[in-house]
Amino acid sequence: MVPLSSATLAEVARRVPVPGYDRSRVTVGIVHLGVGGFHRAHQAVYLDDLMAADDSGDALGWGICGVGVLPSDRRMQRVMQEQDCLFTVVLKAPDGTWTPRVVGSMVEYLLAPDDPEVVIERMADPAVRIVSLTVTEGGYNLHAVTGEFDADNPQVRGDLEPGAVPATSFGLVVEALARRRTRGVPAFTVMSCDNIEGNGDVARRVFAAFAGLREASLGEWVREHVAFPNSMVDRITPATTDRDREEIALRFGTRDGWPVVCEPFAQWVLEDRFPLGRPAVDRVGVQIVPDVRPYELMKLRLLNAGHQALCYFAWLAGYRVVHEACQDPAFATFLLGYMEREATPTLEPVPGIDLADYRRTLIARFSNPEVQDTVARLCVGSSDRIPKFLLPVVRANLASGGEIRRSAAVVASWARYAEGVDEHGAGHEIVDQLADVLVPAARGQRDDPPAFLRNRQLFGDLIDDERFLAAYLDTLHSLRTRGALATVRDLAGS
Repeated sequence: MVPLSSATLAEVARRVPVPGYDRSRVTVGIVHLGVGGFHRAHQAVYLDDLMAADDSGDALGWGICGVGVLPSDRRMQRVMQEQDCLFTVVLKAPDGTWTPRVVGSMVEYLLAPDDPEVVIERMADPAVRIVSLTVTEGGYNLHAVTGEFDADNPQVRGDLEPGAVPATSFGLVVEALARRRTRGVPAFTVMSCDNIEGNGDVARRVFAAFAGLREASLGEWVREHVAFPNSMVDRITPATTDRDREEIALRFGTRDGWPVVCEPFAQWVLEDRFPLGRPAVDRVGVQIVPDVRPYELMKLRLLNAGHQALCYFAWLAGYRVVHEACQDPAFATFLLGYMEREATPTLEPVPGIDLADYRRTLIARFSNPEVQDTVARLCVGSSDRIPKFLLPVVRANLASGGEIRRSAAVVASWARYAEGVDEHGAGHEIVDQLADVLVPAARGQRDDPPAFLRNRQLFGDLIDDERFLAAYLDTLHSLRTRGALATVRDLAGS
């Protein structure tokens, strides 16, 4: 068994494809905050492809420095140090084919809690032209109803204290920008790769807001001088399990402390707004467009909201892996109904995309048995996901008179799931930053059915809409009296 590292790369190459370019020539041009499986299966792979395809060597100036912002990222730091930032990405096809490769586009990994000064200075380095982000939907510190930056967040307030050592992504990035301003170094581009509608616009709003709270003139400088391109990113990437590690070692004879497994499909649509330049990723399949919005709405309201439409019903019905639920005809029909009848009417035309084909492809992707994506993963952080992915569909259809029965049913399935007990009486953990609020409200709906929906911080005035409330309560009653599977079957036939 060969452990993966720079020293063993030639030996690993006998078993698995490895970078063909000279990694010793790769220099850091991008700092990435939030190095999880998705970033390593997506942005890092595109850059690895570009480095391999570029004979000029220009792409080698776009190496990645990964940054862990949380103390829980220490394990990633250890693995990346042991492996010289090399890692294995395995594509799992529905027919059982596993296609491995070693990715070498990341050349440095830093842990901000250990030494924030090193992280800040890395971003302040003039060689760094892009700071990219995958910090999850909850990482932008947005108020659930107003959509504005939450200045009362204790961590944010801590970073704003005089002389504070930055601990949040806001504090780290803004301090680096402030130093570049002082030194006369042009601002780097901040590139969000998170699943948020208008993610670049949102990033501009929150980073400028934090900078303005720190110093009014700094906030204005960020708004004027920092580019925040919008993007849409897509690749289903489940959490790596010990079983994945063991199987990769057995199949390919290499030992990787933290490989990535993912589906074959990948998509990246990017707004071309990079004052200091960007890697030529359009050469390796990235769609560079003037307006990302149609693509991102398509993905958020079909794929991401589709995951939420599936997961709570699936868990309550006893499914624990996504493909098994999606291979159930009732679930597949319900999902297609949601996507076709409720989500798609809220979308704008998407250049070059056949939406009917896209919807069918999503069902096939969700049904891939090799990915082994878990229902539990999709249920995490619902209070961040539902307001961003699903509720915009609800509000658009309420305004237009469109259908909302399936969307209302999804919210009701979340409410039932949030009770923390399934249909067989088995408890499950609610992994959500608002769990302390959500669980008591969900359990209170046995005596007060609209209790969960009364949370105006999450749902705004939806409880006041008679049409939505009636559909919501109807599904909640059905879940309580007949169960998830029977409820889904009814919804599939509607």
